[in-house]
Amino acid sequence: MERGAAMDNDRYQLVKDIGSGNFGVAKLMQDKHSKQLVAVKYIERGHKIDQNVQREIINHRSLNHPNIVRFKELLLTPTHLAIVMEYAAGGELFERISKAGRLSEDEARFFFQQIISGVSYCHSKQICHRDLKLENILLDGSHEVIPRIKICDFGYSKSCLLQSRPKSTVGTPFYIAPEVLSRKGYYDGKAADVWSCGVALYVMLVGAYPFQDPHHPSDLRKTIERVLKVQYRIPDCTTECRNLLSRIFVADPAKRITIQEIRNHQWFVKKLRADLVDAGDSKRVDINGYDEEGQSMDEIMRMIAEARIPTSQGLGLGRYCLEVDDMVD
Repeated sequence: MERGAAMDNDRYQLVKDIGSGNFGVAKLMQDKHSKQLVAVKYIERGHKIDQNVQREIINHRSLNHPNIVRFKELLLTPTHLAIVMEYAAGGELFERISKAGRLSEDEARFFFQQIISGVSYCHSKQICHRDLKLENILLDGSHEVIPRIKICDFGYSKSCLLQSRPKSTVGTPFYIAPEVLSRKGYYDGKAADVWSCGVALYVMLVGAYPFQDPHHPSDLRKTIERVLKVQYRIPDCTTECRNLLSRIFVADPAKRITIQEIRNHQWFVKKLRADLVDAGDSKRVDINGYDEEGQSMDEIMRMIAEARIPTSQGLGLGRYCLEVDDMVD
């Protein structure tokens, strides 16, 4: 039996609900033995376990980077498929900016450096996120003045190696690149991610979305028009920062700055911490210091396949954690 696969009824206990969405529910759980907190995302078995869910699990599992929420394991309960992940206790970066109004340029740069570090790593693994936004960037909850960020939610992600080229219009309108909105066929998911990173940086600096119509902020049609025209107000920041934004917000993705060019940009490299230059793919260890290789892909694919079977049918293959299942509404 693979390490980490077997789950007894006493392993996890509920701490609190975290949230809910189209996917199902998310709950904060605690390992009774190690006392480690984890976030568990529950997806109802049956038709909801589609190709998007499978893609999310496969892509997220392949990533190991300090600025990406760690995928820990997959569980199968009698009624749900459960994705166990690292818990980022500091909440959304969006909430921090909302409370502050906007961030100083130095603080925004430090967060942006971490975002780019995580996205650059994803791209090195040939995975584009496709839904980068401040709500999907979490804070680790440390006691640092500026904590580490964690990119989450790979539900729209695509692998250039394992999956088809991006074509569908997915993401959040305020963050979507013009080539995605134009619906003209396949697009470069990595270039679209760069655009979304630029929107995140702009919001951190200004406290508002760059392409939101100031007179009609809730009118998405006007927002989309402004995105397609690359019409935005130049922020009050340094010349180097404005230059970077102007190279990100370019309608033609072939002419848009790349992730690597961002990492070499004079504004980006200022006050860059050494641990952000090269990160990722270090050996995983669990909270007790043991190697954490995780479940095999074969085991994960078996659980996904069984999770597609309606709950009234067979329950023979998966590993179960029955106690947590009773807590899912």
